[in-house]
Amino acid sequence: MSEYQLPEMTVLELHRLIRRGEVSVEEVCRAFLERVQKVDGNVGAFLHFEAEAVLDEARSRDREIREGSREIVLFTGIPVAIKDVIITRDVRTSCGSRMLQDYYPPYNATVVERLQSHGAILLGKTNCDEFAMGSSTENSAFRPTRNPWDLNRVPGGSSGGSAACVAAREAPVALGTDTGGSIRQPAAFCGVVGLKPTYGRVSRFGLVAFASSLDQIGPLARSVPDAAGMLSVIAGEDPRDSTTTTQPVDDYLSELSKDCPRFRVGVVADWITALADADIRNALENSIQALEGSGFPICEICLPNDQSAIAAYYLVATAEASSNLARYDGVRFGHRSASTTDLESLYRKTRSEGFGEEVKRRIMLGTFALSSGYYDAYYKKASQVRRLIRNDFMKAFQDVDVILGPVTPTPPFKLGEKLQDPLKMYLSDVYTISANLVGLPGLSLPAGFTPGGLPLGVQLLGRPFEENNLLKVAHFLEGALAVEAPPLPV
Repeated sequence: MSEYQLPEMTVLELHRLIRRGEVSVEEVCRAFLERVQKVDGNVGAFLHFEAEAVLDEARSRDREIREGSREIVLFTGIPVAIKDVIITRDVRTSCGSRMLQDYYPPYNATVVERLQSHGAILLGKTNCDEFAMGSSTENSAFRPTRNPWDLNRVPGGSSGGSAACVAAREAPVALGTDTGGSIRQPAAFCGVVGLKPTYGRVSRFGLVAFASSLDQIGPLARSVPDAAGMLSVIAGEDPRDSTTTTQPVDDYLSELSKDCPRFRVGVVADWITALADADIRNALENSIQALEGSGFPICEICLPNDQSAIAAYYLVATAEASSNLARYDGVRFGHRSASTTDLESLYRKTRSEGFGEEVKRRIMLGTFALSSGYYDAYYKKASQVRRLIRNDFMKAFQDVDVILGPVTPTPPFKLGEKLQDPLKMYLSDVYTISANLVGLPGLSLPAGFTPGGLPLGVQLLGRPFEENNLLKVAHFLEGALAVEAPPLPV
């Protein structure tokens, strides 16, 4: 067994060891499996993993490397955690819901195919809010996930399991999904890097849909280079997803080795003045000072319609959720109620038993917004506001190259603190939802810790399909801030 502390290493560090033959893939996977078995009983990041299947795959990868039939690229032999709304062949995909608790898909999502083609190993499926609807990973039908930095607090959501497992050193990297901040908010709460790519940059084929015009898959990682490397693997056109772009995929990782241009950085004054939490404000101000002190021009920008983003988002997202979740009816697949007498009772009882309270709430909101006589007043109006918000951002990007702001209004909150107040929970995403409405790339970056040891994050937003510039600024800021984490409690 190697003397290396493998779970403490980034993807790049693990790759170098595997490439040089200093550790085997089996050693790497065994180290992370042992870490999962040690801490996940407290954290609750994983819903499903099979240790022997992971080790069998690791031995197969080692054999391929010895025989020379497998080229060692960045993700060869790297264990990867996958959010449980992303389809994995013959591996349970429940979406954190009783509706799909026994669903074993017959195919892989495109992002899973691409990672496996690069030699990655599926470590397990991570917990999430049911059908990705939530901001705390407390809405999972099976159990809540806890923040590794404080087990009495939430990890964020809905990709809380993916963020928590990376933070707790249970996986070097994970995939999450972001519909209104569900990668970036848990990344900030857990002190890791989370990247939501531009809408259309990454295929959604095999992603169980929440809101089809907003959903996007992206990486959660320990460092910006790891996130950049993962994006290069999963990004690109997919004929099975007509919304993917034909634009070529950059080598995001190699671009980070080049000098970072002094891009113009925009800050939104309204976002800063609205911050009531002193720790979040200090983290943002420190980031601004670090960039300004290194020659990045800082420009104040205005987004006059952004204050309407929450209202617009929760009409668009719930309307699309109502449509997408209509397929779970007890007829084709998923849960089917055993106590039904006719078709109407089949639908009613199946959906009542299979869905949790938050999912039901959003289905009802969306169905109302789409109903006859209300469509123009709600969904159509929200779509018009969405266009105004997009226009504001595109105008701002004429004067700046990236936008810097907060990810969340507060540090991680306590378990149960907001469960009885849905509106308070929804406001957790006030700084993240605009990127989804507009289709922008966004990145959450660790920016420090509170005096009590809770992670803090800042957010960078870029122009559509300019992930390269976003990652360059994030990598520079990552080095400039040089955040030192306290010892992990778990």
